[in-house]
Amino acid sequence: MQTAMPARDEACAFDGKIETWVDDECAACVFKDVRLKRRFVALMKSIARIIGGSIPFVCQDWANTKAAYRFLSNVRVSEADILAGHFNSTRDRFAATDGLVRILHDTTDFSYQRENTEAIGVTKAINSGRDKAGRLRAHTACGILMHSSLVVTLSGLPLGLAAIKFWTRKKFKGTKALKRKINPTRVPIEEKESFRWLENMKQSTDLLAEPGRCVHIGDRECDIYELFCAAQDASTHFLVRTCVDRLADDGTHTVAHAMKEVSLKGIHRIEVRDDKGELDVAELEIRYARIRVLPPIGKQKHYPALDLVVLHACERGAPKNRKAINWKLLTNMPVSSRKEAIEKLDWYAMRWKIETFHKILKSGCTAEDAKLRTAERLTNLIALYCIVSWRVFWMTMLARVAPQAPPTVALNEMELRLLDHMVKDAGRKSRNKTLGRYLMKISRLGGYLARASDPPPGNMVMWRGLSRLTDIQLGAAIAAQNCG
Repeated sequence: MQTAMPARDEACAFDGKIETWVDDECAACVFKDVRLKRRFVALMKSIARIIGGSIPFVCQDWANTKAAYRFLSNVRVSEADILAGHFNSTRDRFAATDGLVRILHDTTDFSYQRENTEAIGVTKAINSGRDKAGRLRAHTACGILMHSSLVVTLSGLPLGLAAIKFWTRKKFKGTKALKRKINPTRVPIEEKESFRWLENMKQSTDLLAEPGRCVHIGDRECDIYELFCAAQDASTHFLVRTCVDRLADDGTHTVAHAMKEVSLKGIHRIEVRDDKGELDVAELEIRYARIRVLPPIGKQKHYPALDLVVLHACERGAPKNRKAINWKLLTNMPVSSRKEAIEKLDWYAMRWKIETFHKILKSGCTAEDAKLRTAERLTNLIALYCIVSWRVFWMTMLARVAPQAPPTVALNEMELRLLDHMVKDAGRKSRNKTLGRYLMKISRLGGYLARASDPPPGNMVMWRGLSRLTDIQLGAAIAAQNCG
């Protein structure tokens, strides 16, 4: 009996620590009813235990499943309520770092198969092939759109989300069809869907409260003149890939014409993979210049001209099995040397991390497999998945960014003991009590082979390993409680 007591105490300690990260991410959430907060935390812990499982599977019984459905459909619950605590934690993690951070912005859509699309809405038009007469057919996809803003350090560690917008459409018309009826440059930005870029930039900048440390990064959809002006007014930075050849200088020529007169500043060689996955070397010609950029003609009375840095990186030659790299970037940050230009190119290349985050949402958490019938319920569920997806992404990148950190940064003592017991190390490695060592053990639980030639473990093996570790923890806790 005496030997069983420590085990029982250990189980109690384990019960208090197993989801401390969930408690941290939920602590600042405020709901209109304290019971909603309790249900939210319980549902978050269930989803974190079984990443990618359906609601009945993660809840395990009808009572908890029914309570989860009621929570997601409750009119007093919104995605803003669910994400408030995570946003607060993102701000705290940001405050604990130094220097610049990148805020990656992007939009993704979640598609669903529903007979009644009105309860959810539509996202885009999809080509359905040709009919018997050879005419093109198209149908609208049922689903929800999400615009997210992910805070990432310069070393690549995701600190968390700073802003999210969900929306859906009652009907979809292509851009070309809309341009036949209206002139987009004459429509105020507040009346466009693209206003979400400005809203997320403002929300994330206000949340972090240090605009001078923020660099907002977006793809060609982010090439919005109003956003450039908003960033200048907020004293924050942006780095955007352009798709519009804007008027420059005195308005008699464009940015592209001005850049033709800029001399070559240097060559930058990078390794890329072609369409077949083979490594290739690309030689980029780098040109940059500070140019006076003018607003669209229809908006020149409302917005001032801006002095911005235009940075072009164009690949030499024509590669065989891939598209040539041709990046045209715009920023309000100084670029006065080849080194600073390459730095900005590296920053933009990191924009792909938000695509990885979206992939975890869809492939890891299986957000598109949900059977909920309304847009409101789906957005609440996706908001829950966003927190879990960030956690998986954060754990994966910790192994690469800070492998020598103490393991207690991400894991508790029970998790460390279980990992030591389940995944044995060979030789001297067992003495190395680092975070990287234990995250490698988690990835091995998820199927990572850890061969010398293998690349670092990715998100897939990490979320599988975390799910297995949670099951092992649960079994250990039950065994400890039954020892006496």
